[in-house]
Amino acid sequence: MTMIYKILPASLWAAAQDEGAFRGSDVDIRDGYIHFSTAEQAAETAAKHFAGQQDLVLLHVDADTLGAPLKWEPSRGGALFPHLYAPLKIEHVIRADPLPLGADGRHVFPPLT
Repeated sequence: MTMIYKILPASLWAAAQDEGAFRGSDVDIRDGYIHFSTAEQAAETAAKHFAGQQDLVLLHVDADTLGAPLKWEPSRGGALFPHLYAPLKIEHVIRADPLPLGADGRHVFPPLT
């Protein structure tokens, strides 16, 4: 199982649960795909794109279940990032965890695999 992660506001996750799929944040929609991170990339993604934001959720997704719409493409510093060129169906989300801010102002992540 190859786990990838999506950071998003809790309000977008609640709407996705109601709809049965997450279609992307404004940035995802603008770029034409849903941005994900690996375990190694998630903390840097949070610091770069979600600094100081509260009420976030971390989705755990098994990349192996997403099929051909998932592409691994170069981004920051040439590192390969997972990009999903389709809505994320709720059934592909293994787990959703709150992503609170710690006392140091950085997000506190659960264990990632």
